[in-house]
This record gives sequence, C-alpha cells and structure tokens, in this order.
Amino acid sequence: MVNLAENVSNLDLVKRNTADIITEEDLKHLLEQKKDISAYIGRATTGPLHIGHLVALGKIFDLQNAGIKVKVLLADIHAALDDLKANWADLDNRVEYTQKCIELAFNWPEKIEFIRGSNFQLEKNYANDVLKLSTVTTVERATRAASEVTRMKNPKVSELIYPIMQALDEQYLDVDIQFGGLDQRHILAYAREVLPRLGYRKRIEIMTPLISSLNGPGTKMSSSIPGSHIKVYDSEESIRKKIKDAYCPVGVIEDNLILQIAKLLVFPSENRLVIQRDEKFGGDVEIDTYAHLEMLFKEKGLHPVDLKNAIADFLVRKLARAREYFDKHTDLLKELGEEFLP
Repeated sequence: MVNLAENVSNLDLVKRNTADIITEEDLKHLLEQKKDISAYIGRATTGPLHIGHLVALGKIFDLQNAGIKVKVLLADIHAALDDLKANWADLDNRVEYTQKCIELAFNWPEKIEFIRGSNFQLEKNYANDVLKLSTVTTVERATRAASEVTRMKNPKVSELIYPIMQALDEQYLDVDIQFGGLDQRHILAYAREVLPRLGYRKRIEIMTPLISSLNGPGTKMSSSIPGSHIKVYDSEESIRKKIKDAYCPVGVIEDNLILQIAKLLVFPSENRLVIQRDEKFGGDVEIDTYAHLEMLFKEKGLHPVDLKNAIADFLVRKLARAREYFDKHTDLLKELGEEFLP
C-alpha cells in the first residue's frame, strides 16, 4: 500500500472521508503540538460484523498513515448493557469473533492494539468515575446521548450507563481522539461535555459517514436488518450476487452504495481501482482517485455493471482471509446464533 502521508498533510489524511469533527481547530492544534498521538474506536461485541462497520474501521488507514497510534476497544461490557442476547456468559465468544473479523478483514498498515473493555472497566477507579458521572448526568441527557447507539425501544438503566462508560473510555484508554460512525454524534458530544466535570480533558471526536443499505435509498446497512448488509466472511458467490443486485443506476451519485464502498473502503486501503472491461467498451482503466471515479460515472463513462464487477472483485479479495477463517470455524458462528451464519 502506498503511504499517502508522503504526499498529503497529516491534517488532510485525518480529515479525509469524515462526516464531522469536533473540533477541526482542536485537531489542527493537536497535530501541530503533539508527537505521540493516539486514537481509539470502540466496537461493541453484539451482532455480525459487516462492511458498514468497516467504513469507520477503515479510518485506521488514514490515522496510521498520519503517524497516529490506533487502539480498538472490544466493548464486551457495552454489548451486555445494550443487548439482551449478549449475555454475560457469552462475552468470550463474542470478543473472539469480533477481533478475528477486524484482524482479518483488511491488511492493516501497522499492528492494531486490541483492548477488551472488561479488562479495565470493572476496576475500582473506573467504577467510581462511572458513579461520579451519573450524579452530574440527567436521565434526559443520557437518553439523548445513547439514542442512536443503543436500542432504546424500552430503555433499560443499562442503556443509560452506556454513554457514561463510553465517555470514560477516552480517559482510561489514554487517547487523544475517539472516532466512529456518524450515529455516534450524540454520545461523542456528551463525552466532550462531561469529562471536564471530573477534571479530565476534552478529546477530539471524529465521525465517518454511514453507508446505504443493500435494500436501496432511505435505508441504512444494519446487522439487525436481514438482507441489508454483507458480512465480512460472506461467500464469494453471496458477495457477487449482493453487489450485482445493489442500487447503482447509470450516472446516479446520490445514495449509491457501490460508489460509497469505492470512496470509503477501496481508495483508503488501495488508493486505486482497476476496472476490467472488454476493448469494445473502452478496455481496462485504472482510476487513482475517487473524484475521478465519480466524475467518470456521473458523465456515464463507466457502466454500473463494470463498476459493480470491480467492487465485487475488491471485496472478494480483501475479505478472503476472514472468509477462509470462518469457513473452518463455523462452530463459533453457530454458538453465537443463527444471525451470525453467512
């Protein structure tokens, strides 16, 4: 993989493909003033890991290329607080599953540090801070913070503890940045607001876009919605069929899942996309920027079928290690539940 840090500023690398940053000015100051910068992304070990989750995780490429150390929190306690199915006896399997999915989904530029939440979130000082923050957080504030992250249909007390813990994770993981999907906005804003109440510093919060569902415009990719996602270990046949059937009208940019995958997964990891096609349709073409790809597609210089084939090839290749691993460990998937099976 080409290291874009050689050609692009660290600030531009960190900003690339982000939906929001709180705040960009703080980020600029951090990059100018500090050498050893660290960031973390949390992944609650709940449902199946799909390519929608890889969008936020894909930000690891840019952060590592910008010289930032990345930690991945395997949030097993968060999972148990949010999901009745994630019972306490099942946490080990869910942690193993989630780590393997992330490790094998891409060839990361550098080693990622994985940290299990229960390894520090049950310690006395952490528990004391949870209680302290609970005394300065109203039920209304906690509910708003958790509204897009937890299920919240009939809120449990545990779901209101969730944002308190996520805020404290920034302090106890000793990071400068937290990043995640745009659905994390309320909870990340809450962290900025409440950490100073305990004398802790604000962190920088980075949000990545959410991608559309396989079901078409107006829906989001979700592990809880059947048919909306591609698991990171789906079969080659399944990947190709799902991509073939995905929404991608000629020349249409908006809500185009195939273009979103190219922008948010292909170019961050490979910096190019090779379109293979017959000579009568223009022959093979190598595209080295997403802007070029979008222009070509918008001007109808690239047919959806050819683009879909290239994206399917990319996913089949990039997800091969995860697919091979879980082909040999279907017992783990069966233990986790039917929804985890490919």
